[in-house]
Amino acid sequence: MKVPFINITKQSGQNKRQAKSLRQMLAVAGMLALSGSAMAQGAQPVTLDFAGSTTWLGQAPIMIAIDKGYFKDAGINVKFDSILSSSDRMAALQSGSVAFSNLGRGAVLASMARGDKSFYYFGNVDQAPGQEGCFARPGINSFHDLKGKTVAANTSAELTLNGLLAQAQMSPKDIQYMELPPNEMAVALARHNVDAVCVWQPFLGQVQAAVPTGKLLGTDMDTATYKKYGTVASADLLIISRKLVNEHPDVAKKLVAAIYKGVDYLNQSPDDAAKTIAHYFQQPPETVLAEMKKFKYIGGQDAQQHLVAQESQLADMAKELNDTQKIPSVPDVKAWSNGSILPKS
Repeated sequence: MKVPFINITKQSGQNKRQAKSLRQMLAVAGMLALSGSAMAQGAQPVTLDFAGSTTWLGQAPIMIAIDKGYFKDAGINVKFDSILSSSDRMAALQSGSVAFSNLGRGAVLASMARGDKSFYYFGNVDQAPGQEGCFARPGINSFHDLKGKTVAANTSAELTLNGLLAQAQMSPKDIQYMELPPNEMAVALARHNVDAVCVWQPFLGQVQAAVPTGKLLGTDMDTATYKKYGTVASADLLIISRKLVNEHPDVAKKLVAAIYKGVDYLNQSPDDAAKTIAHYFQQPPETVLAEMKKFKYIGGQDAQQHLVAQESQLADMAKELNDTQKIPSVPDVKAWSNGSILPKS
């Protein structure tokens, strides 16, 4: 979920090789007439690649839909491509090497701001409230104590930092901001190279373990954004190829219905869901289950209403990113929204 706001067009050699492959698949899918009648006559399943991460449980509903056969039941063969960075996932969809993805909205907004029309966003199925926060060294007990002090953050955690500063009637100008990779924050705080850090789990837990006498100053749940929209700073968004939706809406609807079937199963049977997807994370099911419980998964019954809230939060976020010169313009986010493929509540 955590993404850089620059270099969104970075594309690996693997992604480039995959691009031609998916274009060929989509061409074949078109020739097979992706209508319900073609599928009913026993046509081969459509193959569509998904870009996700095997380090983030926000991808759990898609994993469930793959392993429980929900996509296959809909006549779609989904291949899970593990691409860790949200910016690289966006680049994969732009190139045509994947058909849909679940990724941090910072990368989505950066792409919108550059006028990319290769995709729609259609939902948000995972939230991880309270999993991102700001932690300070001993002796600093509030944000007011950070005036003039050095605070490290990056990507979405910077947005959480800004939101928490605003709650304290402060601004980024009141601190000395430092960009720092999350895996370096625990050492930096322990060595007093910085006075506080803002980061997400599991790195937040590592920081707390490294400086056990420090203080958690606040989490994303304390920001105005979360209180207004119920959305963390840079929560994931589901995106899908605009070409696929425009040319084969029936397939897109079946794909999305299978995703939400995965959400519903996860919420109804979390123990079995954890057992089903544990292999993706190479962790015991009980570990996966414990981490899943920290998430909120939004099902299809609430999808349409939830999408409207995401549009409003995205618009606010786009303005903030433009104000801080993270993106070059403020896009009309509704031009990329497509609720027509969501399940009907």
